[in-house]
Amino acid sequence: MAELNILEAIRLAMDEEMERDANVMVLGEDVGKKGGVFGATDGLWAKYGGKRVLDTPLSEGMIAGAAAGAALYGLRPIAEMQFADFVYPAFNQIVSEISRMRYRSNGTFGLPMVIRMPYGGGVHGALYHSQSNEAYFTSTVGLKVVAPGTPADAKGLLKASVRDPDPVMFFEHKKTYRLFKAEVPDGDTLVPIGKADVARAGKDLSIFCYGYMRSCALEAADALARDDGVEAEVVDLRTLRPLDREAVLASVQKTGKALVVHEANRFGGFGAEVGAMIAEEAFESLDGPVTRLAGPDVPGVPYHHNLEEWFMLSPAKIVDAARTLAAY
Repeated sequence: MAELNILEAIRLAMDEEMERDANVMVLGEDVGKKGGVFGATDGLWAKYGGKRVLDTPLSEGMIAGAAAGAALYGLRPIAEMQFADFVYPAFNQIVSEISRMRYRSNGTFGLPMVIRMPYGGGVHGALYHSQSNEAYFTSTVGLKVVAPGTPADAKGLLKASVRDPDPVMFFEHKKTYRLFKAEVPDGDTLVPIGKADVARAGKDLSIFCYGYMRSCALEAADALARDDGVEAEVVDLRTLRPLDREAVLASVQKTGKALVVHEANRFGGFGAEVGAMIAEEAFESLDGPVTRLAGPDVPGVPYHHNLEEWFMLSPAKIVDAARTLAAY
């Protein structure tokens, strides 16, 4: 075991996969000699050279398109969108082309590629460096969508994503990059795509979360147990598509109450899909309304620290929502 933060775990996963398979390559803005704006690719250019660690122009459409072409020709590209907010010029490439390649070719062609997406607020990034836009991609058939919340999951899921035969959108919450360190297994350990993790067992209500919200939900669950005697079960979804339906339903059937937590806007957010599934398939187990706690419906995360704090979810806000639900 090694003690790593999430950023170090992501870097290690890419390094190990590039060492294991000469077809794995990295491309994106400033990923080469600079090592990326967050340092995620630091050292890879020096180790593997400019043919496998490619600095690209400031063109997200080109990054996605070049990665797709490379994947068609047998490479396994890891493309970085410097910030998830910048992905929109690549939207046509991802949604209309990359997601549909296997279907349109009747299974003849797959695109084994990963698009890394640093996302999320709480880092004073303001309007164009703080978005949580995962719902655009969870609603796109043909894409897998992953959002780890621990260093071990970041490493294991990224390695699994690189080896996957189809495109994976890999969401990394920027606030978690250096937030904490935790044990990461040594060696070639993969975390399977599509499997949730019960991060904390409980009997009174279920909290469903992913990414940074895992840390917030665990802190909230500890406070609920200490102050209210409420034992919350925290289920880290880890993969948003394919969603671990069995794990979600099993938790709700056990606790009878569901609180779905995510940072993105509430309306049309990913939590609506989780809530709808619970309402349709576990209605008889429910002992209270399926509840969503999410970011407010404003166009972006504000810059001013007071307004950013108002926008962001926190353990205290999760505690308040859980207390209301537990009282039913």
